[in-house]
This record gives sequence, structure tokens and C-alpha cells, in this order.
Amino acid sequence: MSDLGRWDPLTPQQVVDLFWASPVRPSWWIAGGYAIELFVGRSLRQHADIDVMILRRDQQLVHDVLSGWDIRAADPPGHLRSWRARETLPHSVHDIWCREDPSGPWRLQVMLDESDGEHWYSRRKSTIAMPIRDLGRHTSDGWPYLSPEVQLFYKAKALDQLEKDEMDFAAALPHLSLPARRWLDQALRVTLPDHHWRGALNGAGIDTR
Repeated sequence: MSDLGRWDPLTPQQVVDLFWASPVRPSWWIAGGYAIELFVGRSLRQHADIDVMILRRDQQLVHDVLSGWDIRAADPPGHLRSWRARETLPHSVHDIWCREDPSGPWRLQVMLDESDGEHWYSRRKSTIAMPIRDLGRHTSDGWPYLSPEVQLFYKAKALDQLEKDEMDFAAALPHLSLPARRWLDQALRVTLPDHHWRGALNGAGIDTR
């Protein structure tokens, strides 16, 4: 339970069913710890919530996919306010909390991220970027999830990592391709050059000089 209310998160299967049932099809990816689990192909830990990432340019489609839901914007962070259809959220808003009705538990968090044409770029630093076509991967069943190197970049937001983020990194590292490891190392070099994950990436065969 968070200070903003109780959570009873959807499962990844329920998220997929919800988005696939909609007649509108924004680009979207299961994110957070579940993205790492879908990448490694096994369950790693319990999850207090579930995240989906979409591009900011597709934000209005959230109301179409979640028609009739209670949808709130974290504006400012730590405070939830009503977000009505057709209101364009300011760039300072990155998180949207969603539940079926105002009296129910939170079921899904939607994260907004940035893009320019056919390229995604990080809201933390615009030089951290990649083609949108490479931003996500798919399971054998077609479920979209955020590429692990991007998800790990967002998890590496502090030198003092949370235990769950360390667990996700340790599980993902042996499965990361050489290009994915290089991308993550370069992103950390620009944003958090002293992050200890860089040493682990170096141990995996990446030159971090």
C-alpha cells in the first residue's frame, strides 16, 4: 500500500488483454521489473505494482484504452490529480495512475516518455536515445516489453540501488547481448559515470574507459 492508496496490480496477462482488446493501438511496452522477468523468462520476485510505458505523443490514447477508468496524473510527483480526456499533460508529468473506479485499488501505472520522429530519447538526458523500433522486444506470445538495457538504465537512478533493482540487474546481465551491454554502459557513463554497475558490465567484457 502506498501513501496514495491501495494497489492490486493487474497481471502482465491482464495488461496484454486490456491493451489488445482496445480498437486503438498505441505503441506500448510492459516496463519495470516485469520487463526484466519477461526478458529472462522467469519470475524473480513479488511486484507491488505494474508499469506500462508509452510515448508522450500517444498520451490521449490512454483514455481510449482505459475508457471509463479513473485516471490520475502525478502532478506534481507525489500528488495525484484528475486527468480528463483531451487535456495535454505538461512535460513535467511522467506518471499516470489508473484504476477501474475511484473507490477501488490502483491497477496500473502508465509512464510517459519522449520521442522525436522515429527516435525515443530519455526524459533524463535527451542525448540518451535509440530508434523506437529498438525500444521494445516481444515474448514468444507477442507481448511487448521494454528493452532490458533501457529498463536497467531507468533503474540505475542512484548510486545506492534498491535491492529489487540489484536483483533485476544481476538476473538480466548474463542474458544481455554485447550491443545492449555497450548501450547501457554508455548511457551510465554519460549520466552516472561512477555507478557500480559499470564495473559489472566491464567484467562482462565491456571496455568502460
